[in-house]
Amino acid sequence: MRQHIQNKLLPAVQKPARYLGNEWNAIKKPWDSAKVKMAFAFPDVYEVGMSHLGLHILYGLVNNQEEFLMERVFAPWVDLEEWLRGENIPLFSLESYRPIKDFDVLGFTLQYEMSYTNILNMLDLADIPLRSKDRQEGDPIIIGGGPCAVNPEPLAPFFDCFLIGDSEGMLLEVLEAVSAWKDKEADKESLLEQLAQIPGVYVPGFYQISYNQDGTISDITASDDRKVPDRVRRRVILDLDTAYFPVKPIVPHMEVVHDRIMLEVMRGCTRGCRFCQAGMIYRPVRERKQETLFRQAEELVKNTGHEEISLTSLSTADYSCVQPLIVNLLNKYQEQGINIALPSLRVDAFSVDLAKEVQRVRKSGLTLAPEAGSQRLRDVINKNVTEEDLISAVRGAFKAGWTNIKLYFMIGLPTETEEDLLEISRLAKDVLRVGREELKLLGKGRPMITVSVSSFVPKPHTPFQFEPQDSRSLLKEKQEFLRENLKGKGLKYKWHNRNISFLEAVFAKGDRRVADTLEKAWAKGCKFDSWDEHFNLALWEEAFDGTGLNPHYYANRNISYEEMLPWDHIDTGVSKKFLINEHRLALKLALTKDCRWHDCTGCTICDRFDVANRLWGETANAAD
Repeated sequence: MRQHIQNKLLPAVQKPARYLGNEWNAIKKPWDSAKVKMAFAFPDVYEVGMSHLGLHILYGLVNNQEEFLMERVFAPWVDLEEWLRGENIPLFSLESYRPIKDFDVLGFTLQYEMSYTNILNMLDLADIPLRSKDRQEGDPIIIGGGPCAVNPEPLAPFFDCFLIGDSEGMLLEVLEAVSAWKDKEADKESLLEQLAQIPGVYVPGFYQISYNQDGTISDITASDDRKVPDRVRRRVILDLDTAYFPVKPIVPHMEVVHDRIMLEVMRGCTRGCRFCQAGMIYRPVRERKQETLFRQAEELVKNTGHEEISLTSLSTADYSCVQPLIVNLLNKYQEQGINIALPSLRVDAFSVDLAKEVQRVRKSGLTLAPEAGSQRLRDVINKNVTEEDLISAVRGAFKAGWTNIKLYFMIGLPTETEEDLLEISRLAKDVLRVGREELKLLGKGRPMITVSVSSFVPKPHTPFQFEPQDSRSLLKEKQEFLRENLKGKGLKYKWHNRNISFLEAVFAKGDRRVADTLEKAWAKGCKFDSWDEHFNLALWEEAFDGTGLNPHYYANRNISYEEMLPWDHIDTGVSKKFLINEHRLALKLALTKDCRWHDCTGCTICDRFDVANRLWGETANAAD
């Protein structure tokens, strides 16, 4: 099959490098010598998937085990899919070109709700029945993990199990269970029973959902005879210094979204932005020591040839040793032309000082995220930054020679008013004014301020999970209002597709009943829904009508604190009581300080994982 694909199919597609599978550092293990074969599936195109650090971590981790192998598969672009269906060729892995159906385990990473139709499309292309109940004993075990797994219910009928939390901490246990199961030649049900005993593994088939007459959930019941927990607790790797990290990642032949070394400095964030799911579900904060990062950086530079090191985390400027880390990395690699990048910056002068430091080799654009235009609304979302912080930061940036600055905002946030929207345009114009003043003194060109606006999507396990999303008609009015108020030289306005944001909210807060609509939408041709050129709202509306499901029930409804939520049996470690309290504080315009540097906020993550003294003590010592 390899020869047929390489000689006939790949020359006919737009970007054949997506499917070659022979990149630098790609691993090709002998098929027959591996006890368990797993395919890692990314439900989007190669360029997006190869920029995902989790892929590289799990790929290296599994392939480091003698008895296991892992290969990759991505969502084929429409040109290759047409050839695959026309030639009756099943979806294949990159490394061996074997049909995906030949693998023991197929693991999907769930990074974004709008990739869900791609998951079904990939299963269909692989000739694997979509629903778990329809699969035979010889079909792969389908597992899912990643941030969207904290509400797995919209995908529950299609998956055998989900890994909740840090997958590298439990994936090998899953594969070992699969290996033992293969030795016994037992049925699939017995394997699922074994997997359900692994902490952090959720087997949806062992949980029953019942509903009230008004459509709300009345109960989520764990099967008594399966000995599964009532709530599945997220697995957390506490010590990142001893955790596996890939120092020989695959280097693509083609340009990908993040074409650089990814050096993960820490996980978690305790700043407490009330809209931010990642800030809640990745707690507690865990840092890598500087010596660990220096060692990893040296290996990564040697093994990849990349010309940029990105210090990745949710908020890299909060890494307690960030300044000496940057200085030491630059001192070592600057002469080799290797740049240091910070993908996430706070809206403060300290972050801009860091940005100036890392731009010694190459200057790039600067993105800052005030999130909301008014101080009142920034207090609602617990952003903990002021307008003075922003103006000070951008003034420093312009003085340092930046001419292009991107400001990121959200519209549709809880309690938002027209005055809050006007504050977005006023703030952007103030930044433009500061830019003109500072660049004129430097004798440089004119500033360009890009205002990028997305629509608020309420997410599970956040204080704003109880909030509705604005209706699409209201979001349209707000987008048009900003467009009228952000005109003028030096200002550029961009906004996100509100219809895509609406579907994202439906699946973010959906339950198992949404699965029928998802399958019908896919059957009608929906796929690559996060791509504007492929998103088709009319097909989705037909799917909702065809299944009798009201999408506004999920996206546009207030939820009471007492209501049982579809994800209440998934325990991230942050208590629902804390989320309720944070929501109440939001409505009172009350701020919650970062617990790394202030008092405990009561989210319960430290007590429940018994890590407070060790982690916080180490952080304080590192900062000193």
